Amino acid sequence: MALYASNLKAGDTYTECLIEDLSRTQIVMYAGASGDYNPLHTDEKFTREVAGYPSVFAHGMLTMGMTGRMLTNYVGDGRLTKYGVRFTSQVWPGDTLNSTATVIDVSDSVVNLKVVTTNQDGAVVLSGYAAARVE
Repeated sequence: MALYASNLKAGDTYTECLIEDLSRTQIVMYAGASGDYNPLHTDEKFTREVAGYPSVFAHGMLTMGMTGRMLTNYVGDGRLTKYGVRFTSQVWPGDTLNSTATVIDVSDSVVNLKVVTTNQDGAVVLSGYAAARVE
């Protein structure tokens, strides 16, 4: 389904649940897919005893990728022209993530979006922006 500039206005939102109950297995599967085997994401003992965190945590790029899927679900495949984020909090095993894209403006068949992903407690774990071509 195409997204039309004429149907969009500043303040419109699209929200999607990215994941419920993120598992350690999913985090390790992402490590394998990305080739990023940093022990902070895969080794519970190292993460607790050496790094001082309570548990392993998800790769920022895993959160960015799931948020990117939300964006393409909203604007359509092949339509993103810009996408950038900041990682603001760790994502832990067991977290549920929700993401919202808010229309900032639409001009010249491009929609500019503010993007925020939060955990089940409402803490922002990712914030950013995106732009996409629209009909």
